[in-house]
Amino acid sequence: MSGVVESLHVPAKVGVRSADTAAPWSVPLSDVTSDPELEAALVETIRSGWWSSGPRVLEFEAAFARMCGSREAIAVTNGTAALHLALLALGCGPGDEVILPSLNFVAGANMIGQVGATPVFCDIGGDDDLTADPVDIEAAITPSTKAIMVMHYGGHPCRMEAILDIASKHRIAVIEDAAHAPGATLAGRACGTFGDIGCFSFFSNKNLPVGEGGMVVTDDEELASRLRLLRSHGMTTLTWDRHNGHAGSYDVLLQGLNYRMDDPHAAIGVVQLRRLAAWNAARARITAIYREHLHGFGGIHMPFPPSNDEMPAHHLAVILLPHGSSRSGFREQLAANRIQTSVHYPPTHMFTWYRSQPGHRRLSATESVADRLVTLPLYPAMDTAAVSCVIDATQKALGERVGGNPTTDRAR
Repeated sequence: MSGVVESLHVPAKVGVRSADTAAPWSVPLSDVTSDPELEAALVETIRSGWWSSGPRVLEFEAAFARMCGSREAIAVTNGTAALHLALLALGCGPGDEVILPSLNFVAGANMIGQVGATPVFCDIGGDDDLTADPVDIEAAITPSTKAIMVMHYGGHPCRMEAILDIASKHRIAVIEDAAHAPGATLAGRACGTFGDIGCFSFFSNKNLPVGEGGMVVTDDEELASRLRLLRSHGMTTLTWDRHNGHAGSYDVLLQGLNYRMDDPHAAIGVVQLRRLAAWNAARARITAIYREHLHGFGGIHMPFPPSNDEMPAHHLAVILLPHGSSRSGFREQLAANRIQTSVHYPPTHMFTWYRSQPGHRRLSATESVADRLVTLPLYPAMDTAAVSCVIDATQKALGERVGGNPTTDRAR
C-alpha cells in the first residue's frame, strides 16, 4: 500500500526523538520529543532552587483546571496515586465494593484492594465500544456497592449520561479514570469532569507526558480539601506555604500519604499542556488514516466508529484481529519489520491473583476481544512514512493469513 498515505500533517519535529540514542524499533509504539522550550522551562525551575512542590505545581494545577473546566485540580505523583486518593477521599474501604471494567490497566483494581474494598468487574459494550457497559454496571450493583470506577479506554468517552443516571438512582459515587483522555470531550464537556472525581496520568507514553505525574479534578470543594490533605500526610500546610510565610506551623487532620508532584515535573507539564490540543488533533488524523486503510481489511475491526457528539483524545490505536487469528504470529510479523505493538490490556479478571478471588462474573464481551486486541504505534510526531510502514506490514500480515489478493478484502 506504499504511496496510499499521500499526506499527513503532523506537528513539526523540534529537537530530538527520545529513541534516537538506541532505537530497536523503526516505528516505536509511542515516542516523545525534547526541544529548547521544554529544556528551558526545566532548567529555569532547577536553577530556581525550589525542586519540591511549589509555584510550578500551582501553575500547572490552575492551567489544567482551566483546560478541563473543573473548579479544582490537585497534582499528584502519578495516575495510580490519583486513583488511590480518589477512593480514599470517597471513603471506600473494607466491606465496600467498587465496580470497574476488567478491560483496564491493573492499577484500578489494585488500588481498590489497597483501600480494603473489593473490585467487582463489569463487561464492555462490545467490539465497537471497549468502555464499560452501563447495563452490566447496573447488573453488578449490590447493597455493598460504594462507587463505580469507569475508564475512558484509549481516550474514548464512556457513556457517561447512562452511567451517571445509574449512579444517581443507586446513590453511589463515580470515579472517572481519564488516564487516556486529557483533552477529550463528550457533548462539549471534558472527560474527567462528569463524575465526582476525575483521575489523569502523565506517564511518558500518555497524551500529556511529563515522565511521571498525575492529576485529580473535582468540582466538590469538600472532596478537594480532603484530597489535598491526603496527598500530603494529612498536613494543613505545605512547605511552600511556610516558606512564603503563610503559616508558621501545621496540624495533621488525618492519616495521609506523600503523593505530591514536584516542581520540575510540573514545569514540564505547563509546557506540554499548551501543546495538548495540537497533539490530540495529530493523533486523530493518524487514527483516521488507520481506519480508512485497515478497518475491514482481512477481517480487521477497528473499535470506536466516529461520533459527532464526542472528541476523543485518541491515546491508543487499537485493532481487533479476526476470530481464530494468531495474535502472537501477527505481532511477530510486525516486529520482524521493526514495528512495535502492544496489548491494552490483558483483562484484569483473568490474571492469576484476581482469578483466585471470589465473586467472579461472566464477562462475555471482554473475553471475546481478549485474545484479539492489538495496539498499533501512535504518537503526534508520527510521519507519513511511519504510518505507511505500519499499514503495509499489517495488511501483509493479514493478507497472508486470508490468502488471495489483499486489496480485494479491504472494506471501503
